[in-house]
Amino acid sequence: MTPVDALPEWHALLAHAGTAGRVHLREQFAADPDRAARFAFRHGPFLLDLSRQRLDAAAVERLLALAVAADLRGWIDRLFAGDEVNHTERQAALHTVLRMPAGTVARVGGEDLVPAVERERQRMAGMVERLHAGHWRGYSGRAITDIVNIGVGGSDLGPAMVCDALHDFTDPRAAKLRVHFASSMDGSQLNRLLRVLDPETTLFIVSSKSFSTADTLANARTAREWLLAHQADEALVLRQHFVAVTASPDKAVAWGIAADHILLFWRWVGGRYSLWSTIGFPIAVQVGMARFRELLAGAHAIDEHFRTAAFAQNLPVLLGLAGVWNTTFLGIRAQAVLPYDGRLAMFPAYLEQLAMESNGKGVDRAGRPVAYATCPVLWGGVGPNAQHAFYQLLHQGTVPVTCDFIAPVRREFPLHGIDAVAGEQARRELASQHRLALANCLAQSRLLAMGDVDPSRPAWRHYHGNQPSTTLLLDELTPFALGGLIALYEHKVFVESVLWNINPFDQWGVELGKQVANETLSVLDSAGGAIDDAATAALVAHMRRVLGGEGA
Repeated sequence: MTPVDALPEWHALLAHAGTAGRVHLREQFAADPDRAARFAFRHGPFLLDLSRQRLDAAAVERLLALAVAADLRGWIDRLFAGDEVNHTERQAALHTVLRMPAGTVARVGGEDLVPAVERERQRMAGMVERLHAGHWRGYSGRAITDIVNIGVGGSDLGPAMVCDALHDFTDPRAAKLRVHFASSMDGSQLNRLLRVLDPETTLFIVSSKSFSTADTLANARTAREWLLAHQADEALVLRQHFVAVTASPDKAVAWGIAADHILLFWRWVGGRYSLWSTIGFPIAVQVGMARFRELLAGAHAIDEHFRTAAFAQNLPVLLGLAGVWNTTFLGIRAQAVLPYDGRLAMFPAYLEQLAMESNGKGVDRAGRPVAYATCPVLWGGVGPNAQHAFYQLLHQGTVPVTCDFIAPVRREFPLHGIDAVAGEQARRELASQHRLALANCLAQSRLLAMGDVDPSRPAWRHYHGNQPSTTLLLDELTPFALGGLIALYEHKVFVESVLWNINPFDQWGVELGKQVANETLSVLDSAGGAIDDAATAALVAHMRRVLGGEGA
């Protein structure tokens, strides 16, 4: 396999970046009056504007040529066909099957996977119906009112992000149900919840693919002991107050969860791609199964677009090409994700895992160390708030950053429980606030690109500009559009991985960290054992003294 950076298309991009990368965006727009239209791409509820990226027509042409040389089309076909695209773990990556409609066919190894996926969706729907109807009761016979999802990584970030984003779409039957999330292994989140929740009416969802993740099981054990402190009948507590979502049902049964309260998903589902599976149970509880299926439908629509559209009009491909251009060829190693809608507050954190766990790799598919930059450091925040925080660095700092501005154009404001007159006035004021957010989104991306250098002003009031950005507009934030937005970034990350020739579906750095943590815990918990580095040994000794009451 030829190293990707040995391809002539790669070297053509390197050469072009040396000249095109120095052209200011002001000059790009001045030279091409049609630039805004030329770099705008529309599909479904999305408008993707790449005109403020430091791209020209020649760069796009060379990036498309690199995509062909790297066999992006073949990799897309292999992804959807269920080939072992995750070669280090000998697994397919079939998260796209999870959002395929019932009745469609996804045949892998002679088996159609869709019926099994739909069967678990139907089982999940039955559990959602029991909760919505008030028929799921705790050990005392009272109906469940609070659901706590215990997970970590994709088993937490995905469902939590979607529940937050789609709060306006809460199913009326779920109005009396509250969905909570606990992921931190230090117990802080769970402790806060257990102080206010009623054990008689709380249901815990233990979400873990392997059902062996230390963080998740520690929280689950604490929840179980909290319940047993109020009701000693362990069998009753486990049956009425616990659900498992896992690819290891035998381990969930051994832990004590009833077999008919275990929802399945499959080992070919990566954690950061799992919200589409039964890991999305909290989402379905909050918004209802019909809207959960709308979320799936939005993602499936982008899957089909990604699978079939020509690269030059393919939104995930274009996003991925821009990412590779910025990171690898322009040397921009930081990316900010800036949603201009508070409902997407958790979206940057979700993308942090999606991008950095997937493409934070320094070895290519052949096991060779790479000599080029792969994944940038990604962070972000809600734009209107971030403007008063880290935008100072974006505008006048010394670190080049590429930004993704994301905003829904339309916004509805459901105002339940407010009388008609007051409600209409509040709606007008909220609509005005939304327009203010949109104006700020446009203004900030404009200023980052074009700058503002007035020789009559002192240097500390100069804005150099030329910070590249993408603007992604949604017609409206709906379950369908959110599903499409998430899938758009999933496939963008995959495109980048192909052009960098790395495997985006494993995470051995995460796995090794877990292993070392378990070894360290055994030493911390006992007087025996040894640590093979002096710094950790000294810190362990200090912790033992403090925990033993000796102080520092």
